Amino acid sequence: MSGVRVLVGTRKGAFILTADATRSSWDVQGPLFEGWEIYHVKGSPVDPNRIYASQTSGWFGQVVQRSDDGGATWAPVGNGFAYDGVPGTHQWYDGTPHPWEFARVWHLEPSLSDPDTVLAGVEDAALFKSTDGGENWSELSGLRGHGSGPHWQPGAGGMCLHTIVVSPRDPNRIFVAISAAGAFRSDDAGLTWRPINRGLRSQGIPDEDAEVGHCVHRIALHPAKPDVLYMQKHWDVMRSNDAGESWFEVSGNLPSDFGFAIDVHAHEPETVYVVPITSDSVHFPPEGKLRVYRSRSGGDEWEPLSKGLPQSHCYVDVLRDAMAVDRLDECGIYFGTTGGQVYASRDAGDTWEAIVRDLPAVLSVEVQTLA
Repeated sequence: MSGVRVLVGTRKGAFILTADATRSSWDVQGPLFEGWEIYHVKGSPVDPNRIYASQTSGWFGQVVQRSDDGGATWAPVGNGFAYDGVPGTHQWYDGTPHPWEFARVWHLEPSLSDPDTVLAGVEDAALFKSTDGGENWSELSGLRGHGSGPHWQPGAGGMCLHTIVVSPRDPNRIFVAISAAGAFRSDDAGLTWRPINRGLRSQGIPDEDAEVGHCVHRIALHPAKPDVLYMQKHWDVMRSNDAGESWFEVSGNLPSDFGFAIDVHAHEPETVYVVPITSDSVHFPPEGKLRVYRSRSGGDEWEPLSKGLPQSHCYVDVLRDAMAVDRLDECGIYFGTTGGQVYASRDAGDTWEAIVRDLPAVLSVEVQTLA
């Protein structure tokens, strides 16, 4: 491997950080699309030169940008995100009907096999697909058409489809997560869907064991074990061994089981990372100490990783799309904060350093491992 490229989306533009395989010195490019909120930037797994970015503004709307040269140049592509086939409403915070309205693209998920195919998760919660590099988009309307759709309600950040995970073993199997509806799975490439929330319990909703209504923050899996899923929920870190058919809690000895980000080591399917946050009303690390927690046993037993991270008076947050891993032999772990730092570990979390500081608040972090 020749190096890594870290793609960072922030409140005021995108940044691209590059380094060789030693990851000891970083070049910073940006801001790109300065002044715009960049909710997500992600590259194609099969063509590292193909990168997609979600650019959004309350004034100027939504734009999907595409680069075909590794981020050196960009051009806007199609933005025809029109809800299709499912008229009607969903529920608002107070339970009253609210019409479906397109606000922004939260997450872009390029295909594992085709650089021209990409999925987009949007707010209000829906899933779109493009097969021509983002020029044209069509809704996979079976998701909103699920019978529970009219009862979905927004989480604190809006009713967003923020997580898309495609099984590396079966491209027809897609997992998504919606705040605050829960997790859903399709086994036919997005034509039909069903909730996969059995075992989730959420206080504050009328039925804490309901089929839908859970605020799932993030889902992750390892390619070697694609039926084993890890979830950071609004409260609770969860695990499924059967592709979401059932879930059980693995929060174990974490100082707080609230958080947003969760990811899995590139080469160790049972090694998982989370960043605990104090609570849903106090969005900074417990005791003001920024610590990543690692479990080498797939959950329950967690160890704090703090060497190189601030251990006093640290009041940043780490958002759901702001953690990623590279595939180098000594797996690298990366995360960004709302304080504008991007931290990296070259040794699977044992030690950390800030590879860039003083960016705008970080919304997303993705990594490309370059050959």
